[in-house]
Amino acid sequence: MENISTHLRPRNRWGFLILIGAMGLTTGATLLAELGNWWLWLLAQILFALAFLQWFVILHEAGHLTLFRHRRLNQIAGHLASFFALIPFHSWQPIHARHHRWTGWQDLDATTASLVPRKLRLFERAVIRGAWKTHLPLFSILYRLTNFWYIPRIRKYIPVPQHKRMIVNSLILIVAYAVFLFIIGSASFLRCCGAGLILSLMIQDLLLLSQHTHIPQRLSQGQPVEPFPPHTQSQFTRSLQFPKWFSALILHFDAHELHHMYMSVPGYELHRIPIKQPNEVHWWTWLCEVKRLPGDVFLFKNQTQTGFKL
Repeated sequence: MENISTHLRPRNRWGFLILIGAMGLTTGATLLAELGNWWLWLLAQILFALAFLQWFVILHEAGHLTLFRHRRLNQIAGHLASFFALIPFHSWQPIHARHHRWTGWQDLDATTASLVPRKLRLFERAVIRGAWKTHLPLFSILYRLTNFWYIPRIRKYIPVPQHKRMIVNSLILIVAYAVFLFIIGSASFLRCCGAGLILSLMIQDLLLLSQHTHIPQRLSQGQPVEPFPPHTQSQFTRSLQFPKWFSALILHFDAHELHHMYMSVPGYELHRIPIKQPNEVHWWTWLCEVKRLPGDVFLFKNQTQTGFKL
């Protein structure tokens, strides 16, 4: 097969269109929410949920430098998206890069290391099962806090020269949130888009947990190991099949196997790769089946232990 990465490259035109679309969706939702009509407010929350989700995938693309062709444009877009995605850009980039490098080695990937099998306390098991059963977005919140905000934990995963800008970026973002909430008021913010933000985090819970959780992975246990090459990482990855319009909206973030195999291909071009994803499953089928598992079993075990396969 031809070198796909060479032909499917980032295009500035698409980057600007995607960025403008997310801004328009966010602005439109804000205007609808402020009109005072109950039904329009409900519609606004759905639009907010989609907008926050889109900002997250824009952050993802910008972090890979695949939203725009030029690095500077990706960095600007990444910092803008990070405000809405609630993730510091300078923490996101190195942690997510490490995720791709060590996919398949659960204890070396910063985003999966916390799910290495261990004996859970009764309180932990109860909270995890409760959140999983009720769809409360505990996991997408913890994903942000432990992987991108909790500096003492993530410093060991990030090269020392990047520590200062990671800390500065986090502090600037905290100040920006504080100023924003001071200007508009916390109550006004929650009334305007609080429900949409929670709904978006609930959707992100399912998206994030669908990609690698409950799939058998290796443990290095402190021994020197080699990373799995990108073209072999499909075995540790799951893709969801959404309606085409939704997949396009999230820049084909659901085609996660293809993304791991072709990291340099923009998400908005992944649908042009004519390769079957062996671990792809329809999103509704996956959701219905996986919700039958207790949350702690789903998170801390894998399908070879439970027999759960799709």
